[in-house]
Amino acid sequence: MGTKQRIRHLDEVGESYGEHFGAAAGFGVRMIAGGLACLVHAVFPWLYETKGSETVRRLNATLCKRADKPNWERHPII
Repeated sequence: MGTKQRIRHLDEVGESYGEHFGAAAGFGVRMIAGGLACLVHAVFPWLYETKGSETVRRLNATLCKRADKPNWERHPII
C-alpha cells in the first residue's frame, strides 16, 4: 500500500495516525477479548454467558457514533 493510499484513508476517516491507531487497536483488543470469552464459554457454559453479545453491542454502538463523522458514506468501515 502506497503512502498516498495510507494518507487518503486517514483523511477519509478524519483522523490523525495516532487517533486511527488508538481506535483500530482498541477495536482489535476488544474483539479479541470478546472472542476469547466466547471460547471459554464454549467449554464452560456457565462462564461469560453474555460477554460476547455485550462486546458486539458495544462495538456496534461505537461504530454507529463514527457514522456521524464526515465522509462516512465513502468509507463506512474502520
